Amino acid sequence: MVENNIKKEKEAEEDKPKESSKVSKEISVEEKLKETEDKLLRSLAEIENQRRRFEKEVKDAFEFGSFNFAKESLAILDNLQRAKIAISNDVVLKENKDLNKFLENISIIEKDLISIFEKNNIKKIEAKGKKFDPNIHQAMSEIEDEKSEPGTIVQEIQSGYMLADRLLRPVLVGIAKNSAKNPTKDEKKEKN
Repeated sequence: MVENNIKKEKEAEEDKPKESSKVSKEISVEEKLKETEDKLLRSLAEIENQRRRFEKEVKDAFEFGSFNFAKESLAILDNLQRAKIAISNDVVLKENKDLNKFLENISIIEKDLISIFEKNNIKKIEAKGKKFDPNIHQAMSEIEDEKSEPGTIVQEIQSGYMLADRLLRPVLVGIAKNSAKNPTKDEKKEKN
């Protein structure tokens, strides 16, 4: 019996390391499972981020893909407007009886082009009488104007346009400045 007890004790001792190794194996398997789960979640998040970026790029491509074409098309509209002004101011052409018909046709083409721009979300920026905004206006000159507050746009040299919420071309403007004759409010305070 003593021998049986010794055998049993030996077997019990041998079983203990097996149980502890099973626990360490279970922990390492659980850790591996957690690591794998973490990697999977990170991969899924990265895929979702890539999908969102791709959707945004596709949307921008549709919305702004025609940006360069639209920008270059503005020259056609500018030239039509310049032609109308030049023709109507030409002394020799004023004597021509068909001048009005010709100007009407140019106006029709101009209106059609503006209509195409509007359908494609290209809008003219209204500037005259508004405060200067360097984000959409480009100052070309300062004009002494006693009627207008300094920094107000008093002259539009060239029209500007927006494509959706992007600036296609800034408005070229002339800005009101204080007259040299009239002192500013600060100068009046200094004299008193």
